[in-house]
Amino acid sequence: MPTTPATAYNIWDLRERAQQLLPKGLFEFVDRGTEDEVALRNNREAFERIKLRPRVLIDVEKRSQAITLFGAAAKMPVAIAPTGTAGLMWYHGEVALAKAAAAAGIPFTLATGSTTAMETVAEQAPGARLWFQLYMWPERAMSHQLVHRAKAAGFEALILTVDAAVPANREYNLRNGFTIPFTFTRKNVLDVLQHPGWIARVLARYVATTGMPRYENFPQELQRSVTAKPMGRSQPKNSSLNWADVRELRKIWSGPLMIKGLSHPDDARLAADNGADAVIVSNHGGRNLDSARAPIDSLPAVVDAVGNRITVIVDGGFRRGSDVVKALALGAHCVLLGRGPLYGVAAAGEAVAARAITLYRDEIDRVLALLGCNDVAQLGHQHLEAPHLGITAAADAAVVSTAPERLRIAGE
Repeated sequence: MPTTPATAYNIWDLRERAQQLLPKGLFEFVDRGTEDEVALRNNREAFERIKLRPRVLIDVEKRSQAITLFGAAAKMPVAIAPTGTAGLMWYHGEVALAKAAAAAGIPFTLATGSTTAMETVAEQAPGARLWFQLYMWPERAMSHQLVHRAKAAGFEALILTVDAAVPANREYNLRNGFTIPFTFTRKNVLDVLQHPGWIARVLARYVATTGMPRYENFPQELQRSVTAKPMGRSQPKNSSLNWADVRELRKIWSGPLMIKGLSHPDDARLAADNGADAVIVSNHGGRNLDSARAPIDSLPAVVDAVGNRITVIVDGGFRRGSDVVKALALGAHCVLLGRGPLYGVAAAGEAVAARAITLYRDEIDRVLALLGCNDVAQLGHQHLEAPHLGITAAADAAVVSTAPERLRIAGE
């Protein structure tokens, strides 16, 4: 049965439909982790270790999820994470996601590795709050070109990803033979031919208009020279990236600057010291360093380390509204959603991407009500039971949550 907004009841429904529609190599690139996928599994299992403590007989008729991020209102405490394959899920899938995010009143992040140009996204999704994710290449000037392009296109915030100094060991990509730009092998041709709907909806439309999908946000000299490599290994990595690069970006980017991919509290302090406006606690969705700690478990120490100096955002394994609520109660200002909306856009473009966001919104609203909260700013440690993080009922008297104050001042 085709997935429509009415037939998707949770993010797992959207994942199942995406798996049916996409070639195996492409779906696995989106869905899987790295090596033995310990980190991928742990990202989800970590949420199960954190329990919720509801309160009752509280008037919760006037519930709100609205927050302020970098001085601007957002209708939900979430934003769309950078996912480079959105344009392979759906024709110009980045535009579909940006439009769905704009309709929901939340920011959308475009990845460096996207197959739709940033100027196209800005033009076709008017009114969207656009963030741009950047990889810093060995030739720094090339990355700085993208920063200037993003500024000229009207993007409001810049996210520097710092946890990809070397290519990840995603062995399934090598086995599946999926590359950007595409190269054809007997195995992946068979894979693609078994999904004629995807060929018609996505690949054929690119071929008929702009040619085979490529990295449209790479500088022209790299677009010309890039050779086909397994997905995730096509982008030049930079093992010499350091805090001086952050300071240089701070000089050339006047808008909000976020550092994505850290988990250590000392790195969060250094980010604040070097001019970042926000940190994004992340292990790259379990896709880079296997056995990396789950971001939700790393979050409290990062929050404690930076206090109210900078905004704290988190991503990694968020599939339910209750997951988002747990992160907010641990002190995060906002959550980045990656795979969930991506499954939606793969299922049927903008409409079902919007459905994915709605699922999160409805679940967050429901959990707020059952916890006895009217506003996400009221969430704190008092709503959680997480002994492995030192959060217990017995500790209530000693633990005063900083979440309400942090959510109020996020980005101010």
